[in-house]
Amino acid sequence: MASIGTPMTGMNPESSGAWAALLETWSSRAREISAGGGEKRIRREHERGKMTARERVAALLDTADDFLEIGTFAGYGMYGDEGGCPAGGTVMGLGHVSGRLCMVVANDATVKAGAWFPITAKKNLRAQEIALENHLPIIYLVDSAGVFLPMQDEIFPDRDHFGRIFRNNAVLSARGVPQIAAIMGSCVAGGAYLPIMSDEALIVEGTGSVFLAGPFLVRAAIGEDVDSETLGGAATHSRISGVTDYEMPDDTTCLETIRDLVSRFGARPLAGFERSEPAEPAFPVEDLFGLVPVEGHAAFDTHEVLARIIDADSWTEYKAGYGQTLLTGYARIDGWSVGIVANQRKTVKARAGRKAHTDEMQAGGVIYSDSADKAARFIMVCNQKRIPLVFLQDVTGFMVGTRAEQGGIIKDGAKMVNAVANSVVPKFTVVTGNSFGAGNYAMCGRAYDPRLMLAWPTARIAVMGGNQAAETLLQIQVAKLSRQGMEPDRLKQDELLRSIRARYEETTSPYYAAARMWVDEIIDPTVTRRWISTGIEMADHNPHMEPFRTGALQT
Repeated sequence: MASIGTPMTGMNPESSGAWAALLETWSSRAREISAGGGEKRIRREHERGKMTARERVAALLDTADDFLEIGTFAGYGMYGDEGGCPAGGTVMGLGHVSGRLCMVVANDATVKAGAWFPITAKKNLRAQEIALENHLPIIYLVDSAGVFLPMQDEIFPDRDHFGRIFRNNAVLSARGVPQIAAIMGSCVAGGAYLPIMSDEALIVEGTGSVFLAGPFLVRAAIGEDVDSETLGGAATHSRISGVTDYEMPDDTTCLETIRDLVSRFGARPLAGFERSEPAEPAFPVEDLFGLVPVEGHAAFDTHEVLARIIDADSWTEYKAGYGQTLLTGYARIDGWSVGIVANQRKTVKARAGRKAHTDEMQAGGVIYSDSADKAARFIMVCNQKRIPLVFLQDVTGFMVGTRAEQGGIIKDGAKMVNAVANSVVPKFTVVTGNSFGAGNYAMCGRAYDPRLMLAWPTARIAVMGGNQAAETLLQIQVAKLSRQGMEPDRLKQDELLRSIRARYEETTSPYYAAARMWVDEIIDPTVTRRWISTGIEMADHNPHMEPFRTGALQT
């Protein structure tokens, strides 16, 4: 093991100021989202004797500060015509309940009465995916009016739409993953299956109700007049139908009972990922704001970034002098043994291909042939040793050009992608800067099943960088106009370029990605260690691991 990094002699005021502005934007947007449907709707819930979704989650957990929220920005800016859908109408995340790490999902009734938008389904499916992959207990706090009917065609019929939720209920139960559901408000139509297909269901008197068709639909369908309580209230389902297991007088008692139920879970086998006594990083994590540029173009040494994230004196670098545009090595994060694959941003020696000579060139987050070869081998070794992998993405893509192509960059890149795709140990991805093109794939982007995918506010996710994309799109647009006999002059081209770049940049922002759940959460860089540590604790719940196979991977 070795120490890495050097002390900072002083904070760059320009970098520090840029980061402060970035984090203020992030935190102010998160605060706005946490208000849900607004003060008026929150007050209405309280008047009905109900807690809000966030209050319920806080009361359920051992400590409210323990919560790691996932999908805060889900739906952000996506439903302007429908009045918005803060956090996708659902509060969801990881936290400890009676000492057990759990996935908690709570409908936010202040947002369209908890109705399900398309992004709501996607977010809930992500919660179940995390629970299933990690054998993590999942707790549903149900309070929803059902599918948002104006958008039913985007949420009801497809493979990963609303019905998949109940399919997953059945699969989770069959795999022995505990599911507890509390009916704390409305639970209507198809949504009624979610709590009842869970292992145990609680219902709150006076506010909880569950039925396949509400009073209005019953009247329309069969002409029967009936009120909600008689049709599907707590007394009906706890004393007559037997649909629910526990009848609760109020929200507080309901949440206390869930804590009691979780406290009775028996011990289960763990995967056994290695963990030693945690140690703090060698240097203050706040140094990151002076090291990592807000704009993803400047060069910096990624070793310095790692020195503010990993445990002090825990770094053992793999093939340090080879393939230097990627850093690979063993480290510890909060005591957990991990393998790290991180893009290097400083000027290093890089080899374009197997037949090309070595040149001194700017790394800039580019993956070269030797880097890809090194990473593929390191990933395979980590799988053999059952060591979780952490990817720190700041990648502009694979090297291009004649030398790289003749040197076999496609084949070397394919080896790395193959190793990532077939990896069986838990993978965790943090997008710290750029995440462009096939580099996103090779560095374990969303399509490659990281257990958690996180982004710093500096993240940019796209098929290519904004400048390159804008120039490419401009050439296409100019060629099209020229064919129509309307070739634009230089001034018009500059105007077109600015317009194209602005549109493109908007779609590459971390908020655009988080709104669509391409990343699980946008996080403050200073809590990166906590997220990764909790992620490995989560993954440790699943002891089952398939043998590592690489298929057509060629060495």
